[in-house]
Amino acid sequence: MKEEQLLYTLALQHVNKVGDILGKRLLQHFGSAASIFKATKSQLIAIEGIGELTATALKHSSHIKAAEDELRFIQDNHIRYSYYTDEDYPTHLKHCVDGPILLFHSGTINLRPDRVISIVGTRKVTPAGKYFCEKLIEELVPLDPIIVSGFAYGVDIVAQRAAIRYGLQTIGCLAHGFEQIYPKAHQRYVADVERNGGFFTDFWSSHTFDRNNFLKRNRIIAGISEATVVIESAEKGGSLVTADIAHSYNRDVFAVPGRPDDTYSVGCNNLIKQQKAHVLTSAADLVYMLNWQVDADRKPAIQKQLFITLDDEEKKIFKCLKESGKELLDVIAIGCDLPVHVVATKLLSMEMKGLVRPLPGKLFELI
Repeated sequence: MKEEQLLYTLALQHVNKVGDILGKRLLQHFGSAASIFKATKSQLIAIEGIGELTATALKHSSHIKAAEDELRFIQDNHIRYSYYTDEDYPTHLKHCVDGPILLFHSGTINLRPDRVISIVGTRKVTPAGKYFCEKLIEELVPLDPIIVSGFAYGVDIVAQRAAIRYGLQTIGCLAHGFEQIYPKAHQRYVADVERNGGFFTDFWSSHTFDRNNFLKRNRIIAGISEATVVIESAEKGGSLVTADIAHSYNRDVFAVPGRPDDTYSVGCNNLIKQQKAHVLTSAADLVYMLNWQVDADRKPAIQKQLFITLDDEEKKIFKCLKESGKELLDVIAIGCDLPVHVVATKLLSMEMKGLVRPLPGKLFELI
């Protein structure tokens, strides 16, 4: 993007009465941001959604002055950005009518992998929620997804730290500009995130943390991904807002069910009852609903590491199949003294790790 185009696009972002939806309509009509600001008031008012007040606001010189200051910050700090029609703009976000016109990013983000999931939840994550989140990400490693979250306390940071630990790319979506990090306690994780992904925001450098920014931030979390996972949530909370936005985008939403009397299961249970989310009890549910397949070229490397990462139940199943060869699911369950549903989940996990393959008739064998 040329400097003039960036300057006028920033100026367009600065107009309070023009959001991303109306801004895109103006850009499509006039062809460029510069042409919008050079248009007459009568030309502007002729556009659907533009009234006298908005047309007057667009003619105010303060927007160009503010844009010049922000452009200087972008250039001085080597901030990278993507215009909503650029090739490097997130593919899923392009399909969202209210996706940001300009998206700023830092780090080493590579959006070429097409498996992108957002993981959100309560800031007061329980030990059970933390364990489930970490286990889910560990089980997804063979599929190499990008893990997106909001870099907040609780489920968000648990998911992003787990992604880093297991060598997955992770993206934090911020509710402020790049001159600060919120919460401050997470400053110590910034370098790790940027080495293993990075950050997205559509807020200017001058925009400080504000709770009113969460809605804008959450639309990016929901829009950038193929599916949104809610680990734990009370009856009300930001993660439910993100889930609602994802649902409105016709994206898959998953929620981890819990006991009715658990405070941080109420939100997830309600999403499931309202049929806004699929039940998520393991990675197997997500893989099945999204129709993900393990990449063939990843299996050999996965197999080499597998024997030191099998849990006790998987070791039982491996031993059973090694001794018997091809075996039925029910027979494996009996031989391992495990419930059928547990064996089914473990077999899928082992399949994703490149160790087991399914055969017709509920048969399984080692690879």
